Amino acid sequence: EYLENDEAPSKPSYRAYYPGDIQGLQAVLKSLISSFDLKNSFENLDRDLELTTKLIKQSLSNTTSSTDFQIHALSTLFFRNKTAYIMGRIINGEKISPLVLALMHNPKGQLIIDGILLSEVDLRLIFSFTHSYFLVDMEVPSAYVTFMRSLLPHKPRAELYNMIGLQKHGKNLFYRDFQHHLMHSTDQFRIAPGIRGLVMLVFDLPSYPYVFKLIKDFFPPPKETSRDQIMAKYQLVKQHDRVGRMADSLEFSNVAFPLNRFTPELLAELEEHCASLLEFSGSEGPDAELVIKHLYIERRMTPLNIRLQEGSPAEIEDGVIQYGEAIKNLIAANIFPGDLLYKNFGVTRYGRVAFYDYDEIEYMTDCNFRKIPEAPNPEAEMSHEPWYRVEAKDVFPEEFGQFLLGDRRVRKAFLAKHKDLLEYEFWQERKDRIQQGHIEDIFPYSEAVRFTNRFKRARVSA
Repeated sequence: EYLENDEAPSKPSYRAYYPGDIQGLQAVLKSLISSFDLKNSFENLDRDLELTTKLIKQSLSNTTSSTDFQIHALSTLFFRNKTAYIMGRIINGEKISPLVLALMHNPKGQLIIDGILLSEVDLRLIFSFTHSYFLVDMEVPSAYVTFMRSLLPHKPRAELYNMIGLQKHGKNLFYRDFQHHLMHSTDQFRIAPGIRGLVMLVFDLPSYPYVFKLIKDFFPPPKETSRDQIMAKYQLVKQHDRVGRMADSLEFSNVAFPLNRFTPELLAELEEHCASLLEFSGSEGPDAELVIKHLYIERRMTPLNIRLQEGSPAEIEDGVIQYGEAIKNLIAANIFPGDLLYKNFGVTRYGRVAFYDYDEIEYMTDCNFRKIPEAPNPEAEMSHEPWYRVEAKDVFPEEFGQFLLGDRRVRKAFLAKHKDLLEYEFWQERKDRIQQGHIEDIFPYSEAVRFTNRFKRARVSA
């Protein structure tokens, strides 16, 4: 279960602690944290552990403490952004539940426990495909994946290998799973639902939760780009902090598909727009294959424009709020999405909005945010042509409302929460902060989980 290449690790992959019962939790947690030999001191470890213990007891209040009550923690930390995570689990009889501590520095450089994750839902969010991979120093990766699978049993092993930074092995497992799915399904590949893009051709398999994206051979106006530039954008996203708002893409070459699984409409689209990427092999019949020379595979999401058209009033409002928050998170990560149309954003299984169309993204610091100059006369203002010069990377936030706020329901929710996205000053101020070296705090878990907010609520209550 814990071995890779049939070699035993020189030291255990996780540490086990035995509090005896729930009452011995705080002392055990202190010992657990001390085992990592962290060099910086804590601001107030006893205070943080007191709240940690209280929250764990609350989470276990409906269960009876078993005689083999245990706590396990992986031996090394998971790093991402400004946070280090202690990945642990609580063993209470036959029940296994997450115990994840998020450690950060305060402004003085002292350590704090920023939050504790005690549910699979919280854990899924920090292991989402919209986040950057963790940095983990581990001797036997398979043991770490086995440990995490006990907490995330529905997460494919391929995704877990990706999330701990072993993407090549993750891609191998993903491809094996894909081939297995093809053998045990009969539906056909089709053109993916939604508005068709100018740059990418996207198709999917209804029974499979991923989409396949190919760069087209040619791009109609107004697109001015190239295959190499688009691939560079996808590589930028792969290496950049995705802050929970940009979908991960798996890049593959020379992927063979059974030809008889493609609808005629999809084949016609592929041959018209992506002929240079196609190669037919094998004899005609069930053994014939279509080899695609280069493609990206991403987790399927509901296009945001479809959610805003077909959703309930509550879903529309939440989608618009999430959309604005997604843009602001990307801004904080020094990313300007380029094309802000709703069709370029998707809604994940957990209701979060993420961006997935990367051909026009730019660094915020490379963009020139401008106010629209005052028109010299009424005739110029009424003209279809701008009366001012526009360079390649000029951005005019005042114009966003023209193509984003046509729907009354969308406009109401947008102006209530994200009116600042239509203001030049907002964008320029964020760009200035980035250039000054300020790194924003973006948390992959709910603000309600953070200890600072819990302490504030406790003080207000008192």
